[in-house]
Amino acid sequence: MQDTGIADDGARETRDTRGETARKALNDDRVVDGAAATNDPTVANARRQGRGYGRGHAVRVAPGTSAGKGYGRRHSVDKHRDYVKAGGPERVESELEKERQRARHEAGASHHGHSLASILGPAFVAAVAYVDPGNVAANVTSGARYGYMLMWVLVVANAMSVLIQYQSAKLGIVTGRSLPELLGSRMSDAGRFMFFMQAEVIAIATDLAELIGGAIALNLLFGLPLFAGGVVIGIVSTVLLMFEGGRTHRLFEKMVIALLLVITFGFIAGLLIAPPAPADVLGGLIPRFSNRDSVLMAASMLGATVMPHAIYLHSTLVNDHYAGGEERPTTRELLHGSKIDVFWALVLAGTVNLALLILAANSLYGMKGTDSISGAQHAIVSVLGPVIGTIFSIGLLASSLSSTSVGTYAGSEIMHGLLRIKAPMWACRIVTLVPGLIVLWFAPNPTEALVIGQVILSIGIPFAIIPLLRYTHDKKLMGKYVDGPIKHAVFIAVAALIVALNVLLIVLTLLGVA
Repeated sequence: MQDTGIADDGARETRDTRGETARKALNDDRVVDGAAATNDPTVANARRQGRGYGRGHAVRVAPGTSAGKGYGRRHSVDKHRDYVKAGGPERVESELEKERQRARHEAGASHHGHSLASILGPAFVAAVAYVDPGNVAANVTSGARYGYMLMWVLVVANAMSVLIQYQSAKLGIVTGRSLPELLGSRMSDAGRFMFFMQAEVIAIATDLAELIGGAIALNLLFGLPLFAGGVVIGIVSTVLLMFEGGRTHRLFEKMVIALLLVITFGFIAGLLIAPPAPADVLGGLIPRFSNRDSVLMAASMLGATVMPHAIYLHSTLVNDHYAGGEERPTTRELLHGSKIDVFWALVLAGTVNLALLILAANSLYGMKGTDSISGAQHAIVSVLGPVIGTIFSIGLLASSLSSTSVGTYAGSEIMHGLLRIKAPMWACRIVTLVPGLIVLWFAPNPTEALVIGQVILSIGIPFAIIPLLRYTHDKKLMGKYVDGPIKHAVFIAVAALIVALNVLLIVLTLLGVA
């Protein structure tokens, strides 16, 4: 009877504080057995009440309290033994589970909504890598040359990207560390430095493409020389990067997402003026080729889909999303929210890429001079008018500003993870900006430099995707969230296809075929 009184007192105390318990219970899904410390507030509360948890666990509580009646320091071993024989631990554990379920039920709906809203964002920042000027050029060229034929390639590429970006986010959420940090912790000093050098070259090549695209956009909009346009892009993107990190990180995310929406409108506006025939669009979803060149174009589109810096960065973004001391959802909630975040972010990016291809197929098919961004813009002006041409250029400018900022952010995190150096963001910006400005000053044809930059990006793909594949299948690293055999097999197939296509793209480019 005494034990029953204890349980009743504890239940009343728990009901009085259930609101607090509900909030805290949702913030940790770990339950620690025995006498070890626990983050489960309900279990901790039961221990404070002296009811025990696990095998023979007894807790000292302040004598004289309601929770400690007959079960504090003055509770005899015999009485505790009787309590155990009567099924006390099992009964208490059942009560604890019921209390947790009631707490979650009461706070679940509103807390889940708050958590989901707080989780969304990182994938949209990473998604700008999929709508950078390099992708703009590739999609417009594909549509102008082959019409709607290769639409299915973009759909397949986008589906693969969803898997890869979620895997990167999952790695960061479960381990609390980014992919570069994990690589750095498992390499020698020489290995870390060599890996950093190739990753930094990739970052510079990435920024080269974004810088060239922005300079072309400013030239089309305002007639600025390419070098001057590159300087402007560098200055504005550096200012944007000043908001990255700490309490202003959410503001940085919102600014990048705002630019992503500008990109979306800029590249979809032409379809509102000249909508395509639905039958033609549906026909483009049937896998087929017309000749060898269309096969090579499809390989280039698939191979250039996944950007290495987006893989490195997404594992960082999911942790940088929360400022120090900010309440975080549980691991399970974060993973669920990230699935939604990645899906809708890449649906948006995929829609933009499809819109570019459809726009070119519908309005520019067969026209000459569309193998460059500026040529494509002039063709759009001649067919759809100067307003749509200007909107296209604004979308291109937003694409450059957002992607170059995200690329520099990725370079900073790569340096931090591999070299364990946290350099100022402006210093990282200069490192990636200067080579691009040199190219703009000396290169007679920036489009050729853009192609070279895409080839360099292809070289970096295996260095990012293979470690991601290994780590997400590491039981010691991922614990209960490790990939199962079926998902791992699918990921192997996707990774192998992407790596093979990138190697093919490199070889064909060096041979002068692609």
